[in-house]
Amino acid sequence: MGEIEDAIERADREAFTRQPPKTLKGQIGYLLKQMGSAKAVAQELGVTADSVNRYRRGARKHPRADVVAKIDDAVRQRWQPMVRKRRQKQAAATTGITVETRARFGYTAPVGTTDDGRFRRLTVRLPPAYAQRLFDARNTGASDQEMRQIIAEGFKEIYFQDGGNRATGLSDVTLNDIDYLDLDY
Repeated sequence: MGEIEDAIERADREAFTRQPPKTLKGQIGYLLKQMGSAKAVAQELGVTADSVNRYRRGARKHPRADVVAKIDDAVRQRWQPMVRKRRQKQAAATTGITVETRARFGYTAPVGTTDDGRFRRLTVRLPPAYAQRLFDARNTGASDQEMRQIIAEGFKEIYFQDGGNRATGLSDVTLNDIDYLDLDY
């Protein structure tokens, strides 16, 4: 996963109205209910169906660390899908998305102005159209670079050009060397 997709996942987790199951038995029970069979859960986790049943019964309490991570990811991925969809739909329709980052921004500017990229720490609220584009790109399997470009275009319009009130000759803003990136919607 790329940095942008990780940030979307973090924002989705913050939207949970209830916390997902924390115990191994609770997580396996939830996955069995969601996926229907021990075989399906085992296939998702990369273990045998017998192992899944042992986790469910409590006969095996300490799976390998990589299996624990897969179980946690599988549960979080399926937890409260309607809450996630509602928040994403609201962001794409009315509220937009807030992007907080520290990264190197580069851009192409007219002759006589500086176009040297430099690190900036920015918190910018992007309009709903950018939220919709970002979610659509993620849902269609876009690369991290494509999602970065969507955010960079939003920064260009909202931050650098102030909605068309300044820096009208600015083009091709790029987002590079991300130190951190966080999304909220």
